[in-house]
Amino acid sequence: MTKSSPLQLSLPVYLPDDETFNSYYPASGNDELVQSLQACAEGLSTQAIYLWGPEKSGRTHLLHAACAHANEAQRRSFYLPLGIHASISTALLDGLEELDLVCIDDIHTIAGHPLWEEAVFDLYNRVHEKGQCSLVVSACVAAKDAGFILPDLVSRMHWGLAYQLQPMADDEKLLALQRRAAMRGLQLPEDVGRFLLNRLARDLRTLFEVLDRLDKASLVHQRKLTIPFIKEVLRL
Repeated sequence: MTKSSPLQLSLPVYLPDDETFNSYYPASGNDELVQSLQACAEGLSTQAIYLWGPEKSGRTHLLHAACAHANEAQRRSFYLPLGIHASISTALLDGLEELDLVCIDDIHTIAGHPLWEEAVFDLYNRVHEKGQCSLVVSACVAAKDAGFILPDLVSRMHWGLAYQLQPMADDEKLLALQRRAAMRGLQLPEDVGRFLLNRLARDLRTLFEVLDRLDKASLVHQRKLTIPFIKEVLRL
């Protein structure tokens, strides 16, 4: 979301500073998706994008990154996590077609909710008619498997590009961890990184959260990231 969006005042969601394209390490097979998102953020494409992958697969990071990229280009963006749809109004979608980039996260959570499905369907139509806004949505499953009860909504989601997020191999996760650590001024030796991969949940969001915790602990105790220190901090 940009500061220029009046809807930001009524939606308590803010973009994390550390979830950008620079901090995203794409798994093999996801490069085209990242390039398409960057093109939408820069205004080089207005194609709709539907991306899907399991929880904690990096979907939210990519949507945050797209909005941040648009903001840097002085373009108007808006991020909406539909996981909170029960506590917000469909009126939040009104006028979004006037923006440059709209990213809607977890769209599968509105499946079976007629008012929301119709509101999103109408947004797709307005965006298509206006022709200036890029609409990016994410879900945990393909559109046809999300359980939407409005058939026309599924057809709208097939209008543009569709990408399935490819999972990262362990070696790619290690490189992503080391890259994240380097951005924080930390050195993460390979043996320490593999220790974290072997002892913790392997999704990157969990690993990054642990790395943030270790970063703070290393500053407090003035210690390097070693396996004994990590065992002490995490009580492993």
